Amino acid sequence: MGVLEGLVDYVIGVDTHRDSHTAAAVDAGGTVCEVLTVASDAFGGRRLLAFADRHACGRRLWALEGSGSYGANLATFLLERGEWVAEIDRPKRPARRDGAKSDELDAVRAAREALARDHLAQPRSRGEREALRVLLAAREGAVRARTQAVGLLKATIVSAPQGLRDQLRGGATETQVTRAARLRTSPGQSAEHRATVCALRAIARRALVLGAEAADHETQIELLVAQLAPTLLSEPGVGAITAARILCSWSHKGRIRSEAAFASLAGVAPIPASSGQVVRYRLNRGGDRQLNRALHTIVLSRLAHHPDTRAYAARRTAEGRSPREIKRCLKRYLARHIFRLLEAMPQST
Repeated sequence: MGVLEGLVDYVIGVDTHRDSHTAAAVDAGGTVCEVLTVASDAFGGRRLLAFADRHACGRRLWALEGSGSYGANLATFLLERGEWVAEIDRPKRPARRDGAKSDELDAVRAAREALARDHLAQPRSRGEREALRVLLAAREGAVRARTQAVGLLKATIVSAPQGLRDQLRGGATETQVTRAARLRTSPGQSAEHRATVCALRAIARRALVLGAEAADHETQIELLVAQLAPTLLSEPGVGAITAARILCSWSHKGRIRSEAAFASLAGVAPIPASSGQVVRYRLNRGGDRQLNRALHTIVLSRLAHHPDTRAYAARRTAEGRSPREIKRCLKRYLARHIFRLLEAMPQST
């Protein structure tokens, strides 16, 4: 038995889905007591709580798979009622050829996975953190769609009639988009010319709208981050978007047990790669890639503009370290520093 030994009498594993949740009550020895499937609505949450009171009365833990997606509302419902909830990622499952697969079995596996673990993760909080997450997702979608629109615009310019091509070629991307959005047609132009103008104008206007949408989301993100973590924004190289990604992954004080666990979550914990006389470490390809991306962006900014970071990089280069190894060391230091900064922040009310 793992970290739960002596702390619980029952674990209730829940396999969450869009339309239904399946719960399995398992005692501390791993024996299944009862299984129930309910609808994934408010009434289903109340039924699960009544189910737990009947079949898992006493010290209990809810092990939710998908607490950040299909199980988000259930996790909030349980936490508001004082229940102990843990976040379980996809539990170990046998290969389909050798083992069965069903919602009931997945719920039991989630419960037994929690019993066997050495560490349990708390679900991410909602409120301001969830507001940041949805704004980041909306901005990312707008930025991605704008990039596609600009790419389509440039491809259309390449094959446009010569007069249009000469008019729009050259200059910065923003200049091309602005010019294309102002194009007009006239009856004397050929059908091909008029159709190309209409297409270019529509694509350019789409890019402008998406750019304005992304900027609006970024403004809202910056206001929220300034309210939640002003000290984080004051760090060199930390902008509103990177700070928001960090806050979304960290979530709230006490969720991550240590700075080493935070580094592991960020995918910046060093992995030994020594061989023979060589002692070295390599980059970690796991963890939360959005958090890793935020730390990587901050490190690149500091390497370009922060004097202390540039001096450190120069010293390590003189010692024979590669640029990749230097960035790995900087990201590990940054993870430690930011985690301590976040844990020291006063909690918002």
